[in-house]
Amino acid sequence: MKKIFLSLAALALVASVYSCRETTTENAEETAETVVNETENAIEEAAEATEDAMEDAGEAVEQAADDTKEAVKDATDGQ
Repeated sequence: MKKIFLSLAALALVASVYSCRETTTENAEETAETVVNETENAIEEAAEATEDAMEDAGEAVEQAADDTKEAVKDATDGQ
């Protein structure tokens, strides 16, 4: 989440700097397009990272459940 916020803040800063320099509509449109594309890419990357983190968390929960099951089995001598 922190990366998304920082990416969007950086993009806003870049856009504000470029918008101060732009004098033609064409250049402003190109800059806006670039900012939109970079923002979309940042959001997609954040979504992928979130998905990966959720998968890792799910696997960790499954592993913990298996470990607990084995510990109970060992503690009861397999009964």
